[in-house]
Parts: sequence; structure tokens; C-alpha cells
Amino acid sequence: MTRHVVVIGGGPAGTAAAESALRHGATVTLIDSNEALGGQYNRRIPAAYGIRQPLDIGHGYAAAARRARLLIEHPRCEYLPTAAVYQIERHPEGGCPAVRLLIGAEGDRRVHRVVRGDALVLATGAYDRACPFPGWDLPGVYTAGAAQTLAKTQRLLVGRSVLVSGTGPFLLPVAQSLAENGAEVRAVLEANPARTILRHWATRPWQLRHSAGKTLELFEYVACGVRHRIPLRTAQAVVAVAGDGRAEEATVARLDANWTPIPGSHRTIAVDAVAVSHGFTPQHELAVAAGARLTENGFVYVDDKQQTSAECVWAAGEITGIGGSQVAAVEGTVAGLAAAGGTADRALLARHRTAGQFVTRLAAAHPIRPGVLTWTRPDTVICRCEGTT
Repeated sequence: MTRHVVVIGGGPAGTAAAESALRHGATVTLIDSNEALGGQYNRRIPAAYGIRQPLDIGHGYAAAARRARLLIEHPRCEYLPTAAVYQIERHPEGGCPAVRLLIGAEGDRRVHRVVRGDALVLATGAYDRACPFPGWDLPGVYTAGAAQTLAKTQRLLVGRSVLVSGTGPFLLPVAQSLAENGAEVRAVLEANPARTILRHWATRPWQLRHSAGKTLELFEYVACGVRHRIPLRTAQAVVAVAGDGRAEEATVARLDANWTPIPGSHRTIAVDAVAVSHGFTPQHELAVAAGARLTENGFVYVDDKQQTSAECVWAAGEITGIGGSQVAAVEGTVAGLAAAGGTADRALLARHRTAGQFVTRLAAAHPIRPGVLTWTRPDTVICRCEGTT
């Protein structure tokens, strides 16, 4: 019997899951909140803008476009763009949860729809985590993801003189997207010390054999930094921003291994924008609604087939652990295959195993340290919505 697999999320994990399920003979309903497939990673200028050569910032656009065409044109795949899921309804007697959604752009008359399949794959991704510091709520301070999205989809710069600060490899492509669009990137500041980063990436290098593409990307980012003369500083961070109504200067400090600013190391740099990213937070709300268990770090727990603790529910990509697009695609392939009733071959299992090792290394090399809590002052707003200090 042909299985019906419902996939939520149109990024690398979701599209890989949909394609994998289709190849195993399933019918697929692919639900995405965006108007085009690709997710944050392959986001680009909307087609409605009529740009003949949309700017491709990043990697994998050609492959993502081929996969999108395959899914949109496949007779067994129903693609639902601009679809907002507002409820996951668990079946009282078990089985696959029902997905309730509204289809259409916000503000227009939207169509209500309920979708229930034999299996549900969640690939809802993650978003930037920003640790509070004095002045982080000023205009001109952005998450790194927002800065990149504006460059990708609008060709807009968040500023002409920008500092990029936080932790993780994501800082490098953000700096590239800003620099190659005309911004002066004053520096990329990585809060963790170089020795911590190198120790975790250099150990057991054979485990990274399926991530060779990441090494090529790293060389590209380094070349971009050299070309645009962007300093890369480790064990440093923006710990405060000041200005008259908007960001005008950033205070940078050297950090100890615990991320506590070292006394006497503070200096100010004149900028009109700061882009920050202290890792990512998984968008696991739908997984929780479906009854899936979370790990102690807040990610969705999955087994070796990407199945969650909830019946008929699989998860893939950044909601199960931060690893980037290549890891997300491998996890999506495994999840889609399993949801369709298939079994992974030896080659896919090997790629899946090393993908998991990459996620573990990334978390170990770029952790959040408790010294970040010392950056705030008693009057620092830590919740913008409620104005809570």
C-alpha cells in the first residue's frame, strides 16, 4: 500500500525528506511557510521582483533549484507554499497527527486545510540566538540571520560599517554576504578561543570525510576575508552598543575561556550596525505539539532513523541538532525514507553516522559559556516584548 508522507518545512532537510519518500514510492504533501522552496539557506530575491539574475549568496542553489523543480512537478507530490501550520492535532487513538493550516499570504483571504497522512516529517529549522548585552535593543543591532536575509532577498545592507559578532561558522557567510554587497565589515569576532575550536575540529579528521564540501566553503570564506581585509578575531565579542537613538559605536572586549570580559581590554569601534549570532535555537514548537520528547539541550530527540518519541512522527535538520545544510539533507533523506517504509543502504548509513559526528563537533567547538551572563547590567532589557530588565 502506498504511504502518504506529510513533510513540514521547505529547507534542505524538508525537501530531501520529500524527495526520498517519493523515490520510495510514497505520495507526499510538502508544506512550507515560504513562497519558494529552499529555506533560509537557499533564500533569494522573490520571483515577483522580476530580477533576471537573482543574487545567489551561499552554496547549493543549482542543486536546490533542481530538487525544487522535481518536487513541484512530481505527480505524487502536492506542494503547498505560503502555508502556516497553526495546530498539530494528535489522534486520540494513536496514529499520525493531523496538521491544520492556513494557505495564502497574510492579509489575503486564506484557505483553511486539514492534512493527515500515514507519517509526518518535521523539518522546521532553527533561528538565531542572541545573548543580551547593553544596547542590543537599539536600531542597528540585528541578528546575523536577519542581516543575511535582507542581503539575500532585498539586496539591502543593515549598515555600511558593520561588526559581526558571536560564535559559530555561520558568522563567516554572513560577513561574506555583507562585504560582497558593499559593506565594510570591520571584523568578525568569534567569542570562543582558537585553541578550543581547533582542538575539536582537528581531532579524528577521518570522521569528517563526508563533509569535504564544508572545507571548500571555509577556504572561500577565508579568501573573501583576505580580499576585503576583514580581520577574524577569536576570544573577542561585542559586549555593548551605544548611540543616540540607534547604534553608533560598539564596545568590544577580549574574553577569557568562560566568556567573561577581561578587565582593561575594552575598546570602542565606530559602526552603524552590528550583526550578532550566538548559535541557534531550534523551532521545535510543532514537534512538542506532536508529542515528541526533547533532549536536555532543547533539540528534538530522534533515533537512528530520525524517528521521534511520538508515533508516526520523524524529524530532521536543525531541530534535531545544528549541523548546516549538508547534514540537514542527509538527515532528511533518512527520515523521508523511513517515513515511507524504506530502509537505508550502507552508504547512506555511513553518511548519516558522520553527519551526527559533525553535529557533535560543532556543538563542542562553539559552545555558549556562562560568562555571557556578566555582559548585562541591571537596566539591560532581556525581553523586548515585555520590556523586562
